[in-house]
Amino acid sequence: MNDRKGSSGKGPKKSFFSQLGRQWQLLVMSLPMLIYILIFNYSPMWGWITAFQDYKPKKGITGSKFVGLKNFKWLFGREDFINSIRNTLGMSVINLVLGTVAAVVLAILLNEVMHTLFKRVVQTVTYLPHFLSMVIVVGMAQNIFASNGPINQLLMNLHILKEPLFFLGEGKYFWWLVGIINVWKEVGWNTIIYIAAMTAIDPSLYEAASIDGAGRFQKIRYITLPGIKSTFVILLIMNIGHLMEAGFEIQYLLGSSLVMDWSQTIDIFVLKYGISKQQYGVATAAGMFKSIVAIILLFTANTIAKKLDESTLI
Repeated sequence: MNDRKGSSGKGPKKSFFSQLGRQWQLLVMSLPMLIYILIFNYSPMWGWITAFQDYKPKKGITGSKFVGLKNFKWLFGREDFINSIRNTLGMSVINLVLGTVAAVVLAILLNEVMHTLFKRVVQTVTYLPHFLSMVIVVGMAQNIFASNGPINQLLMNLHILKEPLFFLGEGKYFWWLVGIINVWKEVGWNTIIYIAAMTAIDPSLYEAASIDGAGRFQKIRYITLPGIKSTFVILLIMNIGHLMEAGFEIQYLLGSSLVMDWSQTIDIFVLKYGISKQQYGVATAAGMFKSIVAIILLFTANTIAKKLDESTLI
């Protein structure tokens, strides 16, 4: 009887709804957040219609002229928009690689520290920059990487440079500056979840490895890294879904006319054309393109992880 219900599909459905009924308290608790997401995340998607319109604020969405894909064609005919896509992906990849590697390495090093007080001090010092305003962080970076700043002075004192480099005024340095600043600001915060994953590893595995004569690096390779593998994959999938979000504040504050071709991201492009030039349809089309690509990247990364038999989001 149970097999027949399972084959017809009635059994699993009944089990699913009965499980929901048993967990109604959890559903009620999650309802406010669901309402919040529907109101502030999904209802604004109604505005995507303006991407296909010659939108005029006075006429509104219903009164503005429908122009089809004209805004998208205009976008992809603009060199500055193509550059903004390149800049966004370039800085995102640098942030992803540097941020992930730095977070994993720091988490492993902290996990290996036996002195509890020293470990807590290092954790506190490294994650406090996360709470600093980006305005403060960029101001510090401008002083540190200035032509007469400490970085240039150090490099010249070590005879690595003969004259100071103009870090803030040359585009070829901009992406790496953004990556370094992001790592410094977020590395401590990003290590928290990896350290939490490491604490879930069975200590008996390390004890058994010690009995077998395994060294510290062997324990890291064969126990610690496999132990955080699922966490690493999940975070990697989520970060890949955010590849189209290289940031806004740091690029806007640190950028200048000298490095505009390297600093302008899609978000800055949207701000420039949507607010400054009041081309709302073009700005919406750019934002819509960014969101669609992010969704495609997220599902692609999730599918690849699933085919490799790794942990997935969906």
